[in-house]
Amino acid sequence: MDAENRAALQPLSHAEAFETLSGSRISMVLTDPALPDNPIVYVNRAFEEVTGYMSGMAIGRNCRFLQGENTDPDDIKRLREALDREEDCTVDLVNYRADGSEFINRLMMTPIRSEDGSLRYFLGMQKPLAEVEDLLSPNAVRHAMREVQHRVKNHLSMVISLTRMYGRGAGDARGQFSQLARRIESLQVLYQELSNPERRRNMDTVSLGAYFSRLAAATQSLDGRSGLTVNVDIEEAEARSDTAVHLGMIVSEVLTNALQHAFVGRETGRIDLSVRRLPGQSLRITVADDGLGMPEGVEWPDRTSVGGSVIAGLIRQLNGTLNVNTGATGTVVTLDLSGVTDAT
Repeated sequence: MDAENRAALQPLSHAEAFETLSGSRISMVLTDPALPDNPIVYVNRAFEEVTGYMSGMAIGRNCRFLQGENTDPDDIKRLREALDREEDCTVDLVNYRADGSEFINRLMMTPIRSEDGSLRYFLGMQKPLAEVEDLLSPNAVRHAMREVQHRVKNHLSMVISLTRMYGRGAGDARGQFSQLARRIESLQVLYQELSNPERRRNMDTVSLGAYFSRLAAATQSLDGRSGLTVNVDIEEAEARSDTAVHLGMIVSEVLTNALQHAFVGRETGRIDLSVRRLPGQSLRITVADDGLGMPEGVEWPDRTSVGGSVIAGLIRQLNGTLNVNTGATGTVVTLDLSGVTDAT
């Protein structure tokens, strides 16, 4: 712009600027975070047309009044966290018009700051999505995956329940049913960790700390004795999901063996599960109990048993080494595994 035109330029007054926004075809809303519950202090005419709520019905209320039964809690959480952090956020969420009808609202929210940098308002721009736009929405795949995850989780729970139910009437095969149920349970715990929205964005890796903590709690609950405690001390490490499946089954077998055999005739006891990172993407898993120790002449794992052969096979696949030290004060099982953690 040349100097002559720049000199002739007249900046808009606040009133003129708001009049311009008021007539915009883009739905806009301003909220004031300095007031209790961050209420709406301004909406334009496009907001009224999109939602069916006149300004007098919206001003003074928090924007959540547009939410309803089918609004995804995860979308609300993302928006709330962005507000708390005073950050930009774009989210597609189910909103409801004044007549009760649903629409998919692409909400683009940004903080508005004063000259001194302090937060003054939040500006929200809304765009109702057409059906084809909704299918291409950035979080449409995430919503669909969550539905699939929910169904798979329910199916796994049903399989575990059926396995235990048949096991109760299986006579001599009852132990095998119980072992099968535990292995399915360890896969369910892994699935829950894979489905955890708080975990790393890399969808092919699993946090071993979170996974083993869940697994230890689930395994302990199956024993049913309140006097037995499982303490977990795990250094943070990531592993590929296929590796995590094997590690989880090994840990589940070792913990279960300790719970079932280390405290015979006792109602109290302690098991310590620890995981330490070693150089070269290696890992050391230790399970120590203060139980009775193994009887003289007994070798564990017993490769002739189902559990023993499972552990031996999994350790072999992972190129690991197993060391078992037992005595009158309990048993310590140490498993060293090389190249199993994620280097990224």
